[in-house]
Amino acid sequence: MRTFNLQVQTSVDGYMAGPNDEMDWMTLPWTDDINAYVSALTEPVDCIVLGRKLAEGFIPAWATRTEGEEQAFIDKMNNTPKVVISNTLTESPWENAVVSGGDLAEIVNKLKAEPGGDLMAYGGGTLVRDLFAKGLLDELHLFVNPAAIGDGMPVFPRLDDHQRLRLVTAQPFDCGITALHLEPNRA
Repeated sequence: MRTFNLQVQTSVDGYMAGPNDEMDWMTLPWTDDINAYVSALTEPVDCIVLGRKLAEGFIPAWATRTEGEEQAFIDKMNNTPKVVISNTLTESPWENAVVSGGDLAEIVNKLKAEPGGDLMAYGGGTLVRDLFAKGLLDELHLFVNPAAIGDGMPVFPRLDDHQRLRLVTAQPFDCGITALHLEPNRA
């Protein structure tokens, strides 16, 4: 069974974007230590899972990226097949991406049962909330930026019930970001 991971940037007060989708609070540029950590985290990933809204910016941004990242990482992001979760799109307007709609648990369980490497979701408020609330994630990798923004798109909005997590590791980086590797505590 494949491992389904979430990787998301968050402010220290739990937001993945500002009230108008701002991301100017994120710590950039990253340092070599965090770049190495992210490269190791994404190395076993052979399928990226995105919500439609995130896919609309994410896929074109990586397709046109020519600087700011190592070419090998740009190639990894572009060449890894993507599944876009959407009940409004019927076909993918992007290369190397398919659209999948319907019951989220069925979609994810089917993906997890297929042979291959890890799956990685990169965020999107609705998708993250639903994946987390339905217990579909195996690992969470929260990249906590040293900034409080006070309002915006929360990483975990409106959960019906609290979710217990187990801290696997916490790794601070030279740029000030701390990665929290968490697993759902299903015991």
